[in-house]
Amino acid sequence: MKRIFAWGALLLGILYFALPLIGMTNFSLKMRRGVYSFDAYAVVLSDPRFQETFTYSVIMALVTIVFGVLLVVPTAYWVRLKLPTLRPVIEFITLLPLVIPAIVIVFGYIRLYNTSSWLPLTGTTSGTNLLLMFGYTTLALPYMYRAVDTGLRTIDIGTLTEAAQSLGAGWTTILARIILPNVLVAVLSGAFLTFAIVIGEFTMAALLNRPAFGPYMQVLGANRAYEPAALAVISFGITWGCLGLIQLVSRYQKGAPPKA
Repeated sequence: MKRIFAWGALLLGILYFALPLIGMTNFSLKMRRGVYSFDAYAVVLSDPRFQETFTYSVIMALVTIVFGVLLVVPTAYWVRLKLPTLRPVIEFITLLPLVIPAIVIVFGYIRLYNTSSWLPLTGTTSGTNLLLMFGYTTLALPYMYRAVDTGLRTIDIGTLTEAAQSLGAGWTTILARIILPNVLVAVLSGAFLTFAIVIGEFTMAALLNRPAFGPYMQVLGANRAYEPAALAVISFGITWGCLGLIQLVSRYQKGAPPKA
């Protein structure tokens, strides 16, 4: 009886998620009346605005991932190694972006860093891009930190650190050549989640007036019919591609010996 209930719940969940996607995909293929075609996808992919905004968001995602790794890996490592009593505090701080809406964060940024403030980041394009990158890092912090912290939990960082120090390695060498390779799979999991978040994020990019992919999807959805459905399918595919890559790299984590 329990097995029947479990399979029924699984089937219901699949139908709940799959039916809207199937309907949306079917609608996106009906731009040409009477036949199925990829005309909507061709229009979207050939749109210069799509190429511009998607490229911008990909670059921002990569920059955010690099900054997030440089911020989170040393922090999580140091907290586990030297400051274990602060772990609850750090975990609470990293969870705050889940309960504080993005619109509150971005309004705080605009208030603190507008053109009349002591640090007018919004006054230049590079400054606004930097501010947006910080915002994306904040949104991705719960996922990146937890992924890295879980990866650190699977290795004996104390023994690895002592062994490296006995051979004359400094802190930078320990982090770059010992800790990071051992948590690389965890870092990649956090990176893929960060990429998916940045690609679809709307609020921060729109309020900071940056040419990102999220605002482009909203503008297209307000003015077209078939193209937004095609764009939604593409965006959904990107998100699930990232989740698939997470599952793929996670397989290599199990049973992998620590690198020394």
